[in-house]
Amino acid sequence: MRLSKRSAALIATGLSGAMLLSACGGGGEDGGGSGSAAADGGSFSVYIGEPENPLLPGNTSETEGGQVVDALWTGLVEYDNDTNEAVFTGVAESIESPDATNWTVKLKDGWTFHDGSPVNAQSFVDAWNYAAYSPNAQGNSYFFSNIVGYDDLQAPTDDAGNQTGDPAANAMSGLKVVDDLTFTVQLATPYAQWPTTTGYTAFFPLPPSFFENPEGFGEQPVGNGPFKADEPFVPGQGITVTRYDQYGGDQPAKAESVDFVVYAELDTAYTDLQGGNIDVIDTLPPDAIASAESEFGDRYIETVQGDITSLGFPTYDQRYADPRVRRAFSMAIDRQAISDAIFNGTRTPATSFLNPVINGYRADACDACELNVEEANRLLDEAGFDRSQPVDLWFNGGAGHDAWMEAVGNQLRENLGVEYVLRGELDFSEYLPLRDEKGMTGPFRDGWIMDYPVAENFLGPLYSTAALAPAGSNTSFYSNPEFDQLLAQGNAAKSDEEAISAYQAAEDLLVRDMPEAPLFYRLNQGAHSEHVDNVVINAFGRIDVANVEVVE
Repeated sequence: MRLSKRSAALIATGLSGAMLLSACGGGGEDGGGSGSAAADGGSFSVYIGEPENPLLPGNTSETEGGQVVDALWTGLVEYDNDTNEAVFTGVAESIESPDATNWTVKLKDGWTFHDGSPVNAQSFVDAWNYAAYSPNAQGNSYFFSNIVGYDDLQAPTDDAGNQTGDPAANAMSGLKVVDDLTFTVQLATPYAQWPTTTGYTAFFPLPPSFFENPEGFGEQPVGNGPFKADEPFVPGQGITVTRYDQYGGDQPAKAESVDFVVYAELDTAYTDLQGGNIDVIDTLPPDAIASAESEFGDRYIETVQGDITSLGFPTYDQRYADPRVRRAFSMAIDRQAISDAIFNGTRTPATSFLNPVINGYRADACDACELNVEEANRLLDEAGFDRSQPVDLWFNGGAGHDAWMEAVGNQLRENLGVEYVLRGELDFSEYLPLRDEKGMTGPFRDGWIMDYPVAENFLGPLYSTAALAPAGSNTSFYSNPEFDQLLAQGNAAKSDEEAISAYQAAEDLLVRDMPEAPLFYRLNQGAHSEHVDNVVINAFGRIDVANVEVVE
């Protein structure tokens, strides 16, 4: 199956050279398929799990809601399906800086929100300030922490994290509207790769109607993307979105509408795909992996994914506070054996906190990611771990994690002499808030798909102090000033080599402290019905719904 290729200037991920980043226009050529695709129109359906939160860009940091939000919005830049590079097919005309600290963003004219209001500089500045303002409790707040004035939007708290007063300001001083199509961004420290980050969900704009009713807006969002929401999202059921005919991008949606259907169980979705009752699923039940390719033929999808699956540790729990315990658990897990037994060998054992698609990945970064039962037991004894009490193993239910988490538990029992209890009774929308609230009583399943193709994205949002939940996705609650400093050093580097050196030094601290144990790198493994064609699941784990063609 051929992939659609967008013609636009790539944003350089290198750090050297002039920081002049701009669009060069262009359209795209549609990919072909085996069926007769409708020239325009038709409807298809997509499997999703229950989103954690209402559909707001600033508070959507997980895959299920993210799939819908990405259909409803378009950011400053987008990411090429083939190269994963940022490209100027979004709202930005250019993003320029003389020093990687002071950025000028110029927007293309003519973009509108689904309610007809213009997408302008104020749309971005207001949205970013809302997400950064801590009383709004937006899960993507962390992504604005390097903008001057972010700290003034954080409310004072006591030692328990309870708010004790109001923030000093409600708008970041580093954001300035110049005119309708221009705004400036002042970063606290240089970050040459900052433009690449702006295609992520957190940076999407918001219309004036959002601020009139934030709660209701999340049920029926008004975005600027290729699809629009004509009706509210229904929890437990999903939402139907329709093509936005006034879309400002070069590549409008090909289908007339998309039904995002919520399933509580992945197995049920797969059965419906087999029966023709759902058109696209972006993941497969583990027990279907071996047979899916032969069953679906060229409708089976397998592509590289920029992700990592990890076993997180509640560092706030005294039982797991000692890094020796966490390293011991990691060394007791035979990752390849689990991949072979549960995933038909399609999971690659993780040997780094970074994914191989990212510049800076080292195949031998994590010594504690190798099976070493003798050393694991020595460390556990040295730490004085109580083996007489079972460990709780947490994961979200209904998503195909039961078998491999049980395999992890069996290996801990066999290799460390520790019994376990599986805690998979919560669905995704219940599981994530419990993690944010320090509710994990033992090791927990964690998964991360890159938001943008930079090493920092596998480090900062998951392990920095600024990303402690609920402001970010640091749910192990690891905090290390030395790590934070190295991360900032990498962001401020003037060359690729300097940046990678700092990021790798930060990773070395994670290997030493092991707040999470890297386990696997996944492949995108999905399938689609005969009703659709040109289905692409990109390295970010997203189905490119705008490019899907309905087959007659």
